[in-house]
Order: sequence, then structure tokens, then C-alpha cells
Amino acid sequence: MSAQHSLVGALERLKLRLADRIGVAVDRAEQLGRSVVASATTEISLDLDLAACVFASRGAGAEDRYFVWEEPDNDGFALGGIGSAWAIDDVSAAERFGDTAARCVELMRDAVIDEELDGPAAGPVWLGGFAFSAGGGRAPQWQSLPPTLMVLPQVTLARSAGRASITANVVCGPHDDAQRLTATAMARPSALRVASIPMLDPDPIAGYEISSVASPHRYEQAVGEARDRIRSGDLEKVVLAREVEVRSPAPFRASAVFDGLRRGYPECYCFCVGTPDVAFVGASPELLVSREGARLSAVALAGSTRRSADPSVDDHLGERLLHNAKDLAEHEIVVQRIERALAPLSVWVTTAEGPGLIKVANIQHLATPIRAQLAEPLSTIELAGLLHPTPAVGGEPWEAAEPVMVELEALDRGWYAAPVGWMDSTEDGEFCVALRCALLEGRTAHCYAGVGVVRDSEPEAELAETEVKLQALLAVLAGA
Repeated sequence: MSAQHSLVGALERLKLRLADRIGVAVDRAEQLGRSVVASATTEISLDLDLAACVFASRGAGAEDRYFVWEEPDNDGFALGGIGSAWAIDDVSAAERFGDTAARCVELMRDAVIDEELDGPAAGPVWLGGFAFSAGGGRAPQWQSLPPTLMVLPQVTLARSAGRASITANVVCGPHDDAQRLTATAMARPSALRVASIPMLDPDPIAGYEISSVASPHRYEQAVGEARDRIRSGDLEKVVLAREVEVRSPAPFRASAVFDGLRRGYPECYCFCVGTPDVAFVGASPELLVSREGARLSAVALAGSTRRSADPSVDDHLGERLLHNAKDLAEHEIVVQRIERALAPLSVWVTTAEGPGLIKVANIQHLATPIRAQLAEPLSTIELAGLLHPTPAVGGEPWEAAEPVMVELEALDRGWYAAPVGWMDSTEDGEFCVALRCALLEGRTAHCYAGVGVVRDSEPEAELAETEVKLQALLAVLAGA
């Protein structure tokens, strides 16, 4: 059976399920005197490319947001969302993670959803992310991605553990007409298109222009000044980012960039958060937090070196990284901070005896998995707020590092190095740290990369490391 034919059958089943749940939700809303979510889910073909379907089906309305997330090497786990049944984008800056989590939970209270849902991300799922800082994302290019944005999509597509599904979500009021609401709610899933994403076709004479927002020399100066402050005892570590702009003769295609990233970096968390104006895309190797019931997982990621096409050289580079005192010290700062943050909330916290290596296409990192058994029922969003920013993207101690970072970077990070991910109706979910990422704005791509500065950092070497990290995006952008 073709994916298109399978989708048509799934939509027929979805409409029947949704009509039933909307009827119950409207009655419940009248009894409670407040809005109630109705959500219906049914299986779809595993052959459907969820990301391609989202990109082909997204609308152009001012509030029409979309989201895709894939972990190709994690049994092909994927999520996609289109439209907004409900959006949380106006929380107070001071308590943005806690307030957002509370509002997500409150809206889902008494929701009418399928009881037989099974597996991660099944049924209604909140999708989105946050700016790096509570007041971040104020630069013009970030205007359509607010500092906090978690969306309950009108339609969610999910693939996990050999199953794929489609979910329709609608918020029902006390006096809504159930039949009319069903017809309106089905408009979005009925407009889904089965599609594929054209392969990248790099044009060697396209005339791409690449420029640093601040000069490489200025970045080296900032690294040197940060190192001097660390040596004077003001702080242990600070992460400094830089921004590079890529200009293309034609608008960048978010679908092509995302497809290039998921093909080139299948071991990463590949994501795209989009609006009609911009698309924030990336392939991050860094898990911030994953929650499944009371079980929590995180990864300390800090310390990097390049890859080599020669396996013996590549292994040598990795071994040298594993024994490099500067990188190990930088890495241990991240591990200890995560352990300290989790300990008061956990029955136990366990950390691998030493770091291993995470290898992606052009770079390898020191990585230490950390796991915990939660003693308190904190949601995934709350846990993301508890851990963000780790010293891998911020500094240590953060109270001392933050003003140094702001002063020396002199840029608006927006969503770079911030939590991006999802949370389902059970409050389980997953957030990565938005790294190896770019904000696509018409013919301009804003690319970001950073390094951790410690007392033994060398400015020239740190600049070179940002170039290696930026290459992950630059190579893909040249074909998009």
C-alpha cells in the first residue's frame, strides 16, 4: 500500500476518533467552565517521510509554525508538528521554564485523549524551545522566535519503535459546536501532502558570501581577555560564541538544509523550528535532558578535536583528546555542575567513570553520560530549566561567567545553545542543546559556534575549533 493511500485511510479513522473526543471534550468544558483539549491518534504508514510531509504541508499564515525532529540512529525516532492549537509564548522571564511547564500541564488537565497510547511521544506533544537567555532573541532576525515558545500543534506526526502515528489536537470551549469544531480541526490534517525532499545539489559557482559578524582577530582578543580573567581567579570557565553570516543568491530551503543535516549527522539530534519568516535548523550532538517516568538521562559534552579520513590518525586524535589535560579539566567542570544540580532532586545519580568519545562527521567530543532516579516528579521542561545553561555552553560559576560572556561576545545568541525539544502529555520528553545550528532568514543564514575558554586556552586554537564546528553547517548550506 502506498504512503498516500495509507494516509487517506488514516485520515478517515482520525476524523471518526476526533469527532468522538471533541464531543466529550465540549461536554467536559461546559461542566468545568474552561477549555479542554481533545486529541485523537491513529497509526499511519512507516514509509511516510514525516519531515518531508511537514515541510510540504506547512502553511504561510502569520502564526503558522512548524517543527521537525529526528534522531536517525535512534531507530529512526522522529516528530513533526504543523500549526498551533495552543501556544505558550508570553511567560514571565524570571520563571520561564517553571511557568511554561505549569501552563502545559494545566492545559492538558482533564484532556480527552486516547487511552491506548503507547511509546514515547505518542498522542499530544508540546514542541518548541527557548532562547539562551531570558531576555534573548531581541535582535531583528529572531523576532518571530520569542524567548519562550512551546506549541501544541494542530497536527503531530510521530515515529518510534517501529510504529508511526498521526495526532490531531483541538482546544474545545464550553459553548463550542462539536460538529463544526470537528470540521475545522480536520482541515489541517486533510491538507497533509506525501512528499520527498529533493537531494542537495551544491553549485560551485553560486557565489556564496561568508563573513564574520565580528572579525576573527576580535574573537581571538576576546578569548585572550577571558583567559586572563580566569587566570586572575574571577571564574573557572566561560564559553564564547561567534556568529558567521552566509549569503546566498537565492533563499535557503529549510527542507534541504534539514535533510542534509540528518543525512550527514545521523547520530545527532536533528531539528528545525520554523515560522513563515525564519527557520532555525541544527544537528546537535548534545543531549541536555531526557525523562522517562522517574528516569533521567543527561550528557556532559565538552572538549573537542577534529576528525581525520585516515582511521589510524582519527583514532590517534581521539586518544590524544582523551588524555589532554586542558580538555579533561574543561569537561570535568561540566560533569560536576550537572551532578550538583541533580543530586538534591534524585534518589541517586550515577556518572560514567570517565569520558568517552562522541564522533560525528567532522568533529569528536569528550562525552560523559549521567543518569538519575528522580525523587521529585519534575517535568521535562522543568528539568531543562534546572540544567540550562550547563558550563558546556555557559560558564562556571555561571553568576560570574554570564556578565563576562555578554561583554566579550557582544552578540544576541537567540536560540543558539539553548534547549530545543519536546514534552508529551505524561511530562516525559527530551531536549537537546541547540548546537551546530543556523537561523535561515531568506538569503541569509546566521551560523553560530562557540568554545569553552579555560586557563590554558590558546586564542588561535580556540578560533580554529570554531571553524571546525561551523563547517558542519557551511558544507550543507552550500547545497541548499
